[in-house]
Amino acid sequence: MDKTIIAEGRTTNEAIENGLKQLRVSKDKVEIKVLENEEKRSFFSILAPRVVKVEMTLKEEKTEKKEVKTKKIIELSEEEQEKAEKNVKTFMEEIIKELPENTTYAIHKDKTGLNVEISNENLGFLIGYRGETLYAFQSILSAIAGKDIDKKVRVILDIEGYKAKREKTLEELAEKVAKTVIRTRKPVKLEPMQAYERKIIHSKLQQNDKVQTESIGEEPNRRIVISLKKTR
Repeated sequence: MDKTIIAEGRTTNEAIENGLKQLRVSKDKVEIKVLENEEKRSFFSILAPRVVKVEMTLKEEKTEKKEVKTKKIIELSEEEQEKAEKNVKTFMEEIIKELPENTTYAIHKDKTGLNVEISNENLGFLIGYRGETLYAFQSILSAIAGKDIDKKVRVILDIEGYKAKREKTLEELAEKVAKTVIRTRKPVKLEPMQAYERKIIHSKLQQNDKVQTESIGEEPNRRIVISLKKTR
């Protein structure tokens, strides 16, 4: 529904500026109609204070329909699951020899792919800054798992429970930044994140009725902007 106001000023420009302040929008967002022009003043009103009135109506926002891309879930047969598990196990048996002593791993398979967990408190180097090394290793495991299999095999890797800890950290960050945005009324741009991490931020603030989230930029520098929800 259009929002219309009547703004006043000593000149047309002043009336428009006053209206824009009330609506909190830029000039290109409104339609303007001058109701009382400063140039058209009668002899009898020459001594009266000069008042110009303008009618300002918010333009209807054009919303672009964004194509929602849903990832098709690839299901593996039992034979493909076995093959993928064997591929990763063969690789991990060799890698484990190069990792710190007492490092263990576990592979859990299902029709959607494999979940691999590696445990040892001294594997920070395998996680890397913000999980960069972990995600790179995860991609390698996915490629290895799919060897001699016609389908792409999804592999989810976690190391020493890093992802659960990171998820908690990101949720706390989302709440903290949201409060800052509400207090200052200014948007905040977060640092670049992995798609998995951006999803955590989006999900955490999805039900917040005061702020909104948006991903901007291109990979690998894609990031989230948290801002106040637009009200009309």
